[in-house]
Amino acid sequence: MLSRTRIKFIKSLQLKKYRKQEQCFVVEGSKSVLEVLQSDFEVLTLLATQAFLDGNRKVMDRYRGEVLMVRASELQALGDFKTNDSALAVVKMPRVSEPVLKSGKFYLVLDDIRDPGNLGTIIRIADWYGISGILASTETADVYNSKVLSASMGSFTRVKVYYTDLVPYLQKVKFPVIGTFLSGENIYQLGKITGGLLVIGNEANGISKEVEALVTRRITIPRIGKAESLNAAVATAIVCDNLVRNLGDLSEK
Repeated sequence: MLSRTRIKFIKSLQLKKYRKQEQCFVVEGSKSVLEVLQSDFEVLTLLATQAFLDGNRKVMDRYRGEVLMVRASELQALGDFKTNDSALAVVKMPRVSEPVLKSGKFYLVLDDIRDPGNLGTIIRIADWYGISGILASTETADVYNSKVLSASMGSFTRVKVYYTDLVPYLQKVKFPVIGTFLSGENIYQLGKITGGLLVIGNEANGISKEVEALVTRRITIPRIGKAESLNAAVATAIVCDNLVRNLGDLSEK
């Protein structure tokens, strides 16, 4: 039986204020919990059903943190997932340092991505294309939001998101700043680009005027039909795919 104090603590981590205060976050669902258990993240407490524990003995043999066996109904009451019948982990936030930019590589810059699902999907896309670090504005959704973690499908364990004030950051970097706009150079006809920072703008308003002023190259995905715009995560995937396919390695590794 979980104590009221424990229940209150775990439920409080659904709010950014308390995640920041406690420097902890919650991971839900079998896939994401298994990913975090096998990562460099420090899992403080694992709450799991007997079925999850029995089905993942090899992973559990390596885990040295606290384990509490619970019923699926208890997991559903604790977290945001209404169908979680496997596991929930309380994880310590890692310290994320400013990435060291390398010449000849590309990096994602997120300018006010507000939708948690979009952020999680972009993290997953970055992971797919070998990008292990993302620069995000302070207004961008919290990476430890449960919807972000869920949409990332475990990729949050491999892709670090560093939050910063983008304008002073971009003012000091000595790399090309490539912005995605509704008008600009055709993504399919860019020619050779040796690297830089790829800026993805807000879902509704695009790249902010302050960041736009620091963009050194404007690119666009040519529109053939009549849709007004593309989803931010979809646009990120298309641009990353073309940079990889046409320009070689996108990875910062």
